[in-house]
Parts: sequence; C-alpha cells; structure tokens
Amino acid sequence: MITAGNQALFKQGVGCGACYQVFCNQTQNSHCSGNPITVTLTDECPGTCNNDPVHFDLSGIAFGKLAKSGEEGELHKAGRIPIFYKRVACNYNRNILFKVDKGSNPNFFAVVSEAVNGDGDLSLVEIQTGGKNTWKSMNRMIGSTWSVGIEPNTQKPPFSLKLTSGTKQTVTALNVIPVGWQPTKFYDSNVNFPTKL
Repeated sequence: MITAGNQALFKQGVGCGACYQVFCNQTQNSHCSGNPITVTLTDECPGTCNNDPVHFDLSGIAFGKLAKSGEEGELHKAGRIPIFYKRVACNYNRNILFKVDKGSNPNFFAVVSEAVNGDGDLSLVEIQTGGKNTWKSMNRMIGSTWSVGIEPNTQKPPFSLKLTSGTKQTVTALNVIPVGWQPTKFYDSNVNFPTKL
C-alpha cells in the first residue's frame, strides 16, 4: 500500500521508498480498527498537507484498511484523522526491480528502483557501463528516479547498478540492464537489501 507525505517526510525525494507502520484507534475515530498497516512513501502531498508537522495522505485502499471491517466508508467520510506512525523496514519478499524511464535513449539513461527492502530510500545510485571498472554517480531526478548522461560510443551496456541506502548499506546488481534495453521495461536485479533498518 502506498502513501504520499508532506515535505517533512518526502524530503525533496530523499524519503521516497521509506516504509511506515500507521494506525488509528477508537479514541481518534470510532471507526478505527487499531490494527497497523504498512505503507510505502511514493510521492509528496503539497499544499495544506504541510500545515501539519507530519502528514500522510494515504491511498484510498490504505485509508480503508485502517477501519473496522465493514466501516471503511464511514472512516473515509471523516477525511483527515490523527494517526500513530513509526518508521519500519520495508519487506517486499522479492528482488529489486529496475524500470527504465520512458525518456531514456542512447545518450540519456534514467531508471526507477522498486521493491527496495530495508531502508527503502536510497542515498546514492551508481552506474558501471560494460567493460569499465569505474562507477559513475547518477543524479536523483525525483523520488526514486535516477539519471545519467551516456556517451553511446564508449559507455555501452550491459549496465551494472550499485545502490546505497540511507544507512549506507550497498547492494550491486551486476549487468542488470542488458544490451538492447528498452524504455518502460522492467529488469530483475537478483539482489535486495536485508529486511531491517
């Protein structure tokens, strides 16, 4: 399940991918179940969301999961409610996936990472092109999208990607982006971070 967060959570994209456990209880709203759900921060909620020190703008599905069974509609009518929250490790039970951004071409490469365990958010993504021994830092475009300029005559696929988490753990997906890669396609990394913060 996903959520947007205000500036305090999204941090100009640095907080993208972080996981939180959230719940509400009956003292906050009689329709709340008190059962926690885990949500992944995927976007920024602008405007009035920033009137609160911390604000989660939960997806409709996630918001409904906070309710007692059969009372989802009543909780939705409340709109804005106080919740309890804490940061938790992300656990997707699968490998990290990379989706090549639709704007990528032989001179510009951008990629989105999905299903990142542990911290969930990334502080650095580096690329190594085929036949090279050096890593080049990519630039955060927004959220979990990272980009880099490519010299197609000297920087050829396959591309390896090295990810550094917010707590400075690293994983390396060797040759994850193959020769003949295509925009909008997903590529399985065969790696992920441990499921702990």
